[in-house]
Amino acid sequence: MHDSEQRKYVIIGNGFAGTTCAEHLRKIDANASIVMFADEPYTLYNRIALPPLLRKQVAQTKVIIRDLAWHEKHAIELHLTTRVDAIDAEGKTVHASGKAYPYDALLVATGGRPNKSEAPGSAGAHNLLNFQYMDETLELSHQLETAKSAVAVGGSFIAYELAEAFASRGVETHWLVRGPRFLRRLLDEVAGEFVDEAARADGVHVHYEEEVREYVRSNGSITKVITKNGTEIATDLVGIGLGLTMNIEIVAGTGVKTKTGIVCDDRLETDVKGIFAAGDVAEFYDPIAEINYRMGTWNNAGAHGKVVAINMAGGDSRYHDVPEYSSKVFTDQTITQFGISPEYRDDLETVRHIDRDKKHYRALFFWKNRLAGCVMIGKGNRAGKRKYLDAIKAKTEFAPSDRESLLAWTAD
Repeated sequence: MHDSEQRKYVIIGNGFAGTTCAEHLRKIDANASIVMFADEPYTLYNRIALPPLLRKQVAQTKVIIRDLAWHEKHAIELHLTTRVDAIDAEGKTVHASGKAYPYDALLVATGGRPNKSEAPGSAGAHNLLNFQYMDETLELSHQLETAKSAVAVGGSFIAYELAEAFASRGVETHWLVRGPRFLRRLLDEVAGEFVDEAARADGVHVHYEEEVREYVRSNGSITKVITKNGTEIATDLVGIGLGLTMNIEIVAGTGVKTKTGIVCDDRLETDVKGIFAAGDVAEFYDPIAEINYRMGTWNNAGAHGKVVAINMAGGDSRYHDVPEYSSKVFTDQTITQFGISPEYRDDLETVRHIDRDKKHYRALFFWKNRLAGCVMIGKGNRAGKRKYLDAIKAKTEFAPSDRESLLAWTAD
């Protein structure tokens, strides 16, 4: 192939979605030019391994998934610590560090950035940290070596992971949850109680309907958190888990449609031909749920990367996976969620089963008589997951009178 015929791909973001895409593009086309930009100094690392790293259960070297040698072997031109300045959609070029990079297809896989705490006293405090990136994780871990007490702020998964890690490191832990329970848009009151019991069993002090009113500082460090309800908590470290803001600014002026993320179809292509989105930032169309939404999970990012590579190379692959995640929740609980939930649609119908003795909870969500999603809480309470996933993918309809029986589904 002559150089003029060489297809050129540019990928902004070297997370799991972007790197998976690059890997599959190389499998599809051995001669293509693949250029990838990352704003961190690290090659791809496993973000779901950051909580175990913070708990000192894995080494930093085990978190790195792809090293520089891997990129060289696959002829992927990786620019670390490099922010893209602009996208010229009409000229089909990406501009970074004073240089233009032409593309035939462009992937924006920029993910999101953690929201900062805006409470008085937060600015510049060296012991107030978010928990999204490798450097933040390493700094949190360093400060936990000497901390006696710590506060986790937020009702998100990130805040839970902070609280869990703080407690596991033997630090007195306080968890401030803005709403009435953890993941209040997903979990109902009973499910929230099971998570609360697991938190308290690990020694975590949980404060609901609470936010930070003020951080009290001494010599640049936060020494006390004062909540909006007047509670005062002495602390050596504060971890923030207040959600993410998607990095969509780079597509401003390109004609690409955005909402909370970058809107794309089930091929992960935006309304500007040749520009695609994947991973957390993609507000993708789900043909099963028949809506556009974002799903920030590791599995989803990997699935996006494979689909978008085919389409960037001129193929026609449709995203039709059922997004899912599973996680341990403190020492004594687990949570599994797949499909959509009331967090994404407010017109779902729910059936649930609760076993308080086993601390098991199962909720099934239906839309248009179809099984659309599920939440399972409790160790040993994942039986039937594969059957549920198959039913969601098949768009099987269930009469209201039949739905309760689905709660007893097992692997058999």
